[in-house]
Amino acid sequence: MGDRSPAAVPRGRHAPPLEVRQDRQRARLFAAAAAVFARVGYADASAEAIAREAGMSKATFYEHFDNKEDCLIALFDAAIEEVLAEMRAAASSHAAAEPIDRVRATIRAFLGALAGFPDQAQTLLVEVVGAGPRAMERRDQALDQVATYIHENYQGLASFEDAFAIVGAVVELASRKLRGGRPNELRELEPVVERLALGLLR
Repeated sequence: MGDRSPAAVPRGRHAPPLEVRQDRQRARLFAAAAAVFARVGYADASAEAIAREAGMSKATFYEHFDNKEDCLIALFDAAIEEVLAEMRAAASSHAAAEPIDRVRATIRAFLGALAGFPDQAQTLLVEVVGAGPRAMERRDQALDQVATYIHENYQGLASFEDAFAIVGAVVELASRKLRGGRPNELRELEPVVERLALGLLR
């Protein structure tokens, strides 16, 4: 889900173009926000703490986001896109494989993306729940987005609800691990999720 600690941006005549600098600043702010949200929780996080974690001024934070809610939702959107990209890449690399093997590869990619970036996963699955109605609406849309991808790409599911059941189960199982401080164990969920997914595939 992006670099863990994006490099500082050179200044002066060696500085990259404005668009590149802004992208790098945003990546640093995302990494910092994920770290702060994971450490103290969304409720106790602040724009100042995120900016300080990123090594930037509070003014720079507000150049990118209106407030911490806006930052969390933008981080959430970016993380969801990366998770979907990992799932698509896994499915594409197993396009000629048996459906069961494609399902296994997709599950492995999904859990691997979460396990590889536990701070972002904490924001994606845990902190967003307490971030207010706008964030919850975006969460619901994202779950629908992932379920739609599964439903459209894996023949054998009886309905969209079957696909959503897989997504909901993964989210709750992974969230439970993260809340318990066990992000390294996320990959251990693979056989559980696999049994669930294959049980729903006709």
